Amino acid sequence: MLRTRGERRHSRTPGNASGIIKVRVTSQRILRFTNLSIAILVLLFLFAAYWTAWRPLPKTSGTIRAPISQLAHIDRDGRGVPHIEAAEWKDAIFLQGYVTAQDRMWQMDALRRLAAGELSEVVGKSTLELDREARRLRMRRAAEEHARRMAPEERAIFAEYARGVNHYLEQNRGRYGVEFALLRYDPRPWTIVDSVLAGMQMFLNLTSSWKEDIAKMSMRQKGDAAKIDFLLPARTGAEPSPGSNAWAIAGSRTASGKPILANDPHLEFSLPSTWYLIHLKAPGLNVTGASLPGLPAVIIGHNERIAWGVTNLHFDVQDLYREKLNPQTGQYEYQGKVEQARLENEVIQVKGDTPDRLATWVTRHGPAFITEDKAYFALRWTATEPGGFEYPLLDLNRARNWTEFTAALTRFPGPGQNWTYADVDGNIGYHAAGKLPVRRNFRGDIPMDGSAGEFEWDGYIPFDALPSFYNPAGGVIVTANQNPFPAEYPYGVNGTFAPPYRSRQIRALLSARSGWKPADMLAVQKDVYSGFSQFLASQAVQAYDRKKPSGRELADSVEVLRAWNGQMDKDSPAALIADLLYRELRSAVPERAAPGKGELYSTQMSYAAIERLLRERPSGWFKDWDDTILQELRDAVDAGAKRQGSNVRGWRYGAWNDLTIVNPIAGRLPVIGKYFNVGPNWMSGSSTTVKQTTPRLGPSMRMVVDLSNLDNSLQNITIGESGHVLSRHYADQWSAYYVGNSFPMQFNKVESKSSLEVQPGR
Repeated sequence: MLRTRGERRHSRTPGNASGIIKVRVTSQRILRFTNLSIAILVLLFLFAAYWTAWRPLPKTSGTIRAPISQLAHIDRDGRGVPHIEAAEWKDAIFLQGYVTAQDRMWQMDALRRLAAGELSEVVGKSTLELDREARRLRMRRAAEEHARRMAPEERAIFAEYARGVNHYLEQNRGRYGVEFALLRYDPRPWTIVDSVLAGMQMFLNLTSSWKEDIAKMSMRQKGDAAKIDFLLPARTGAEPSPGSNAWAIAGSRTASGKPILANDPHLEFSLPSTWYLIHLKAPGLNVTGASLPGLPAVIIGHNERIAWGVTNLHFDVQDLYREKLNPQTGQYEYQGKVEQARLENEVIQVKGDTPDRLATWVTRHGPAFITEDKAYFALRWTATEPGGFEYPLLDLNRARNWTEFTAALTRFPGPGQNWTYADVDGNIGYHAAGKLPVRRNFRGDIPMDGSAGEFEWDGYIPFDALPSFYNPAGGVIVTANQNPFPAEYPYGVNGTFAPPYRSRQIRALLSARSGWKPADMLAVQKDVYSGFSQFLASQAVQAYDRKKPSGRELADSVEVLRAWNGQMDKDSPAALIADLLYRELRSAVPERAAPGKGELYSTQMSYAAIERLLRERPSGWFKDWDDTILQELRDAVDAGAKRQGSNVRGWRYGAWNDLTIVNPIAGRLPVIGKYFNVGPNWMSGSSTTVKQTTPRLGPSMRMVVDLSNLDNSLQNITIGESGHVLSRHYADQWSAYYVGNSFPMQFNKVESKSSLEVQPGR
């Protein structure tokens, strides 16, 4: 009998259903297995996160025991800042070491390893060149010598800090942080030498200028010496470099009638932040402010009576000597006689690889290294000189007036700093401090003949001869890395001092009115007007108007510059045009001075030198200055178009001045690492604005101290107090920092969010 198509279909259903059921069962099993696998992976991930990142979070409430003399308390405010109250200063310093290690142990360990040349031991070959340079500079050897020579009273300070760090290490074995877990090692005990190394690393960051001496020497070999000296003047400077702003205004200019002091040090961005905020209280000691992880006491801050801030002095404290050295024997010539250099052998442990060996000859001038032209240069540096490391910071923290403050500074070895001061009695002051070499017969801007014996140091500039002033008539003190040494100064001056753009703008803003309040200082700290960039824009506009070039290729960019107010704002197209024009000029100008060597011109002098060239327009540089400016403007517009398109009005400076701060370990994890970084963020500001900001450096901390009421003071750092990626204080300050806001600098009234009682004993 014939069956319909539907009947035929229906007749096959029972057999098909069996196959379908089998497929469904198999699919369900695969799905269950997949879901179970995902669940297991999630659980494993959560367990790993708990074990490596959550467990190491510090204990901030309850009770602990520690080897201190009497009961102490650690209260943490809403930003996680520790407020330590102890029965004596030794206990306070011990607990400072303890809490800093709680929050920043990986950063501390990385700092001491970076300075000692021991990063490759835990990271691998990628950091070998950093280690080799640190070993060449003899950082660890110098730190060990400084520790041996340390005065007993200073040794006691460092010893207490080290005891506190080591108590943390003993109490937290196996749970120090995600970085240690990922790199699979535990930190060794902390020592006095390690603290010295942490200090020397900052010294290096703020004073390393020897490479610029090599560059200038190389440019002079084939260039026009007069032109090169014009581009590299000894008394001005400008390129992005560690710098700072600090100022103090007298009560005659404030709403309260008492001084206000402000400080925002400019350093390379890092994660965690460079600074660690702390409050130390004990009999005879009540100080709060910013400390450096690895170092005891407060570096920048205030106590009950005085406040102080710092900026980098930029005085040159490194000199190179070309040595007539036999690399086989270590013999070298000095004043017509043969002397024997000391051979120092270094073994650098490299994770997963064979150890690296380094041999360095050390002459009377310092460690000698070979350059590309097979010449040997020895480096003399104040940081490695005998007595190059003293630490008067605890005395400074206790100072109660200008006399005690400057007495502490007399022992400050460096890096050379500008110290700004204010007190509750209404006084303001300034004093440069640090060991600054007195050079005999030379300036120190290029390498000298080491064999001659005619280019040595005659000690250091006496402290009382360093620039200083107290209660100036104008009621305003401003330091923004400009040269503080007068033209008639009796000692030779060389350094990479900043030009007056930032200091001039700060002084103009502060002098424009009176009645200043603490919060008003934040507007000054985040000011992004660039006098240099606006000057450069005006030069381009004037050149265009004089030459009247045909075509539309420059018309839009010139009109954008013509209407610009000099604000280096992240949304400004004019700011980007001006910055690109500067870069083109900075490339073209040194090629005229040293053909083929222009790429070496990457120093701190270029802004001031280029402005002077454009103002004076000397002959012998370019045939027609206006034509040169317009050609460099064309090149700048072409460079910008490659990045942001042909419509210059749609350009945005912030897309060029873009900042991402990477966590050096956790931030490089696949998939999840980006969540531990900060950014990308468009940044306003430039190297010549009060808010000096580049993709490499910017304000590392902002502080405003109200001497009429210390609890009205303000302070914040860049990212957060904690270096632990799962801490709520890991990046809780970034949003406020980015927009230029701040937080109360709690002192007399502390709003405690957690309290840890520390009982004496083990």
